[in-house]
Amino acid sequence: MTETGRERVAADARARGLDIDIVPRPAADSLESAARLLRIDPSGIVKSLVVKRHDGDYLFALVPGDRQISWAKLRALVGVNKLSLPHEDVALAATGYSRGTITPLGSTTPWPVFADERLRGNRVAMGAGEHGYSAFVDADALIDAYGATVADITDPFKPRA
Repeated sequence: MTETGRERVAADARARGLDIDIVPRPAADSLESAARLLRIDPSGIVKSLVVKRHDGDYLFALVPGDRQISWAKLRALVGVNKLSLPHEDVALAATGYSRGTITPLGSTTPWPVFADERLRGNRVAMGAGEHGYSAFVDADALIDAYGATVADITDPFKPRA
């Protein structure tokens, strides 16, 4: 029997000694809507982004919901000239998760994790491996469990015009 995405998330969390709470969440049409449904501030939602390196490998960038990835900062930290967000199908192949459900927890490949420093000290909600669910976790424990690189990798969110 194949594990569901949230079963993979829960199993990986247990294996890493992480205490997570997976909660049902109705569909949301935006990050702000998801935050309202979860009764948290948008900064409390972590966007788990799959980022493609120029060499064909990937990494996870964990970004607070009220911020956006800073490509210049992340490139400098990783030490590369080019990073990109892969197409949805490529992200699925790289992690086993579709967009909106992506998390390092239970990923089919354990890519390196880079976390924005603003996550430290917070309990956050993130993808739980399946649509309709969110996983709450202590950000410090998650960072420690993955040996994540923590740095300023974001800029304030600027809505598209």
